[in-house]
Amino acid sequence: MADDFTYDVARDSAGLPARVAIFADRPRMRAEIAEDLTGAGFRTVDGGEIAALLDGPITLLGDVVMVDCPVLDGSVLASLARLDMRIARSGAELIVVTSLEALDDIFAVLDQSRPQILVEPSRAERVVAVGRTLANVSGSRAREMSEEDRMALLRLSQQVDGIAQELDRISLSDAPKPQRLSDYKREFRGAGEPLPGDKGLGARSAYPPLPDPRMVRQMLAARQARARFFDGELFADPAWDMLLDLTAAHAEHKRVSVTSLCIAAGVPATTALRWVKQMVESGIFERVADRSDKRRAFIALSERSVEAMARYFAEVEIPLAQAA
Repeated sequence: MADDFTYDVARDSAGLPARVAIFADRPRMRAEIAEDLTGAGFRTVDGGEIAALLDGPITLLGDVVMVDCPVLDGSVLASLARLDMRIARSGAELIVVTSLEALDDIFAVLDQSRPQILVEPSRAERVVAVGRTLANVSGSRAREMSEEDRMALLRLSQQVDGIAQELDRISLSDAPKPQRLSDYKREFRGAGEPLPGDKGLGARSAYPPLPDPRMVRQMLAARQARARFFDGELFADPAWDMLLDLTAAHAEHKRVSVTSLCIAAGVPATTALRWVKQMVESGIFERVADRSDKRRAFIALSERSVEAMARYFAEVEIPLAQAA
């Protein structure tokens, strides 16, 4: 994979590629993250198990620290609390990979370092997160960088897209490919109309179809454009923006990751993650397992939300058509 691309990465004051310390209780996960980041041109340090953050040396091992902790217990929480203080004082950057169930505890324990939180990300999303995080290096570190390094940081986000696409291709290459509409049912429960053989959906068969996803995307783009002229907080409505994004994705038969949904929300990632968690718990959204990676899940509209959005758009279809 590394032979297929050429990457420019941010470098430290010694001219070496930026260094990422990796902590995870699963050795296989540490090796996988290291392989992906090394292929992107970063140096990596195997920090070992998360407990090393509590019992190990105070000195941070990298410009960026990535911690994989999908499951939390008392020891992990204590380690993260100590790391949170160290990161805040050092000016390094923290990326935490976790699960939707662990979000509340993650928010509670990481209150100083302003970490980037990834929920069940793909391999590609982890690499992209590191590239983007490096743009937030502390002021003192930024002053040490040459103009060439600053330009490299600006290009980095675009360059890692090549890795992202390659990693997604690799990770999905062995996954079974749906051939019929019915094959999508496990990934998109609650399709707009019942599929042959469905049970218990007869009462719902009369509700209208979802709108053209292109129209929904136009609505989203128009809503997001307001932030160019006014303070975006005036119009913050993450729940509705996420509903629109998932509605369009459902009609397009596309899967939506937590990361992608947070971007669509148009609010800070921590705020968006709280909304995602609440809407999953309330049954408005549902988690859909990734058949190619059991550690990961996507977010989709629940069956009742698909029906609600279909009825909503049917109600406003005439005014929208007149406005167009």
